[in-house]
Amino acid sequence: MNKVMNIIYTIPLFNGLPEDQISAIKKIALEKQFNKGGIIFSEGDEGKGFFVIVEGRVKVFKVSTEGKEQILHIFGPGQPFGEVPVFTGQRFPANAQAIDKTRVLFFPRVSIVDLISANPSLALNMLAVMSKKLRQFAVQIENLSLKEMPARLASYLIFLADEQNNDKVVSLKISKGQLASLLGTIPETLSRVFAKLSGQNLISVDGKKIALLDRRGLENLAEYSGNKE
Repeated sequence: MNKVMNIIYTIPLFNGLPEDQISAIKKIALEKQFNKGGIIFSEGDEGKGFFVIVEGRVKVFKVSTEGKEQILHIFGPGQPFGEVPVFTGQRFPANAQAIDKTRVLFFPRVSIVDLISANPSLALNMLAVMSKKLRQFAVQIENLSLKEMPARLASYLIFLADEQNNDKVVSLKISKGQLASLLGTIPETLSRVFAKLSGQNLISVDGKKIALLDRRGLENLAEYSGNKE
């Protein structure tokens, strides 16, 4: 089995598909590489296909008219991105940029739509992935619009604990500047909030390792949004 086939087998989007369908997917997949900082697509570009990350990480972001960057998502290996505009026939509503040296598989829109039409199980997998992404986006919108910064950070740390399956220590996979953008703030404010949560003995910070000293306390904070920073 060649390298691309091995990669496709590990992608959650294609879980459970028989070998003949994996082979069909492999035939339409195009491998692309981007250096750190490389732009994968820009807002307004035609959605000619979607991407799945093989290695590296990608941020999807918007830029305001004042030049402020707001990160919407950060994706890692095995995760698809850019698929919604592809299936709605629209243009990309945001920008995507590699934040590490990144390798992706690109799936052209026409080819993948034909493949889905012939393989309903692939459509079900894609619906499951998109539904999970929609739930995460809904939580992010709630955090940005309704919660103050301590609650946003607490909510994100709980999300990382669940994602990394570790209630004791989580690892930040992105810079604190990128985390600040993801949480809708600036690095200086984020640093103050880290210090505040540390002072309350909720967390302990050691570089990119964050010890969750009081998960219950973090959960309570994440649910409470009335205390301004």
